[in-house]
Amino acid sequence: MLLAALWIGLALAEKRTERHGISKETLNNIVYYSILGYILGGRVLYALSHFSAFAQSPFSLFSPSPDLFDPLAALMSSALVAFVYGQQQKLSLRPTLDALTPFFATLAIGLALAHLAEGTAFGSPTNSTWGVELWGATRHPSQMYELIASLLIFGLIWFRKTDSPPGVSFLTFAALAAAARLFLEAFRGDSMLIFGGLRLAQVVAWITLVAALALLESTFQRGKS
Repeated sequence: MLLAALWIGLALAEKRTERHGISKETLNNIVYYSILGYILGGRVLYALSHFSAFAQSPFSLFSPSPDLFDPLAALMSSALVAFVYGQQQKLSLRPTLDALTPFFATLAIGLALAHLAEGTAFGSPTNSTWGVELWGATRHPSQMYELIASLLIFGLIWFRKTDSPPGVSFLTFAALAAAARLFLEAFRGDSMLIFGGLRLAQVVAWITLVAALALLESTFQRGKS
């Protein structure tokens, strides 16, 4: 599911690279290098944080097990690789993020489909008639909620006007995705809790939403001046 989303998302992003002043080759490179940074960074940084275990079994570094992987470190590595490549190519940040926005929106759809196929990101128990049987309980079909939200966001991003200032497309996607996460997380049954009950994903979503809206306001104000 994720591989299909990566391929489709990149193909869609390529269709609109020229309007953002970025070549297809550059767009492909930044995506490929970021994926490589994600894979290597997630595994290597996990190994470094569990050095004693990997020192006893070095070949486990090449294990296909997803448990030996740090997703947060992988995201940070991917972002760092993309930033370094962008600096080397002298890419402007906002147009580059706009060019990648269809890729991000499609990847979100693929992630929802992957959750649905695997049964992860499952919902909390419910008595509603549309609940599904999963892991020994009737639960909210949170994966379907996520899929519907991702499809709606993609539609809003893909069919929106294209004459907006640089950065607006990406910031709009970020704001919509954060707002959707605030809503969707309320139905999740596997949320990570912090500070005695706050859902970590909702805290991150609130911060992202506020930052995206503030930057959107700043961008439009700058465009008027």
